[in-house]
Amino acid sequence: MSNQEKEPLFSAKNIKLLTAPLSKNNPVIVQILGICSALAVTAKLKPAFVMAVSVIAVCAFSNLIISLIRNTIPSRIRIIVQLVVVAALVILVDQILKAYVYDVSKQLSVYVGLIITNCILMGRLEAFALGNKPWQSFLDGIGNGLGYGIILVILGFVRELLGAGQLWGYQIIPASWYAAGYVNNGMMLVPPMALICVGIIIWIHRSRNKDLCEK
Repeated sequence: MSNQEKEPLFSAKNIKLLTAPLSKNNPVIVQILGICSALAVTAKLKPAFVMAVSVIAVCAFSNLIISLIRNTIPSRIRIIVQLVVVAALVILVDQILKAYVYDVSKQLSVYVGLIITNCILMGRLEAFALGNKPWQSFLDGIGNGLGYGIILVILGFVRELLGAGQLWGYQIIPASWYAAGYVNNGMMLVPPMALICVGIIIWIHRSRNKDLCEK
């Protein structure tokens, strides 16, 4: 057996595939991918969380499937094959959401279907899954999905809390605050504010990771 075959499932190299996209190689705030859906579905925490879980699942399993069949895919139709795999997984996720969380499915609307064209997924399939083994590709998909999901959850948390005084639909800011003059910031619930919030997150992240600015 080769050294690569003897490599532990959770070696340092494999762990890095999971952890790097969470911060220093985050697909949203470092690679600037998947911004559109991050702006569209983060007015509330619940749909942001459901979208995050959906993308993690699709990204992980599409990476795994493409890696498993990578040696049988003709180069000239690889993009078509990738789209078919992603589309099949997205349809499956969409049907599960409609069956178990229909209200959230309605809130997400067309954005679940647009996971098919999410540049994070296509980028990982092209850049990683086509050239690596299934386990590493699966971990890479989970890592990048988590990196995307963390940003969605942060945005959903901040926007719903400051914009509506709620989290997951439950009232968080007490009525006594409103009686004392507190007013929800309605601007937090409009898409332009999501873009501003993403910009603030990027600024904070890069100020703490100055080496990224030098690249």
